[in-house]
Amino acid sequence: MEHDALDAGEARYELVISVDARRSGQYDDAEKPRMRERIYRVLETAFAQAGVGRDTVHMEDRGDGVLVSVPGRIAVTRLLGLWMVEVHENLREENRSLLVPLGLRVAMHVGPVRHDSRGISGRAVDLTCRLADSAVARQLLDRERADLVLAVSDSLYIDVVSAGGKFIEPARFSRARLALKEGEVSAWFHLPGRPAPDIGPIAPEEPGAPAGGPPAAPVGGPEAALAAMDAALAARAAAAAGRRVDDSDGDDEDGPAQYMAQGDLSVHRNNVYQQPVHIGRVTGDTPRKD
Repeated sequence: MEHDALDAGEARYELVISVDARRSGQYDDAEKPRMRERIYRVLETAFAQAGVGRDTVHMEDRGDGVLVSVPGRIAVTRLLGLWMVEVHENLREENRSLLVPLGLRVAMHVGPVRHDSRGISGRAVDLTCRLADSAVARQLLDRERADLVLAVSDSLYIDVVSAGGKFIEPARFSRARLALKEGEVSAWFHLPGRPAPDIGPIAPEEPGAPAGGPPAAPVGGPEAALAAMDAALAARAAAAAGRRVDDSDGDDEDGPAQYMAQGDLSVHRNNVYQQPVHIGRVTGDTPRKD
């Protein structure tokens, strides 16, 4: 795409779109090219159907997805509305013949973008990619068995989505707080063709948390975080004891004592201590006193 800001290196406010494939790492070397062909077919056909010329947008290949920037002269509502509808319908059509359906995570944000001979850059690009790769987007796509999830930045929702428009229904978006590397941000999530998703039970990964580490706090406030952690710890303890947890009433007073520790967290239930005990870690050279 010819861009008149190339020489000056000036930033222009553009719509940035990040598209990622679900579990792309599980495709083998023979399957991945076909997966990539489907992604491009879905997106490029949708551009034509929405009346957006392919030569008017910038597209970068990302291996398992595509990074797009759309100049300001093209209405953002057209991409949020008609283009997203066509992407969803094209994706559903592609998936009719697939045993393992292709799932896409799409994110959008408007912000300053710089173009050079190798592509685009800027904080707007970084944020858009983070939204598409967020744990909320990933888990919504899986938990709801959806073909497509759309994430939009808080500013894009306030400035464009909230006003509604053709194929844009703000009531079908749900807000979530995300802990990104750059800090906490708000974002809005939408599953095309469905009511506003229930994001409460979803537990986003904390930045830099190792795989298999402690349960992350879910979106939905401290109460939801404690409830989810309590359930996860009880399930792990039950698995270690070789029994099944029945959490229908949240009470297990007749069962054996449960102990679960993770880092600095220790959970003890239904225990009577007959003598002084030590709970916690000892650091430094101070001797432990039981």
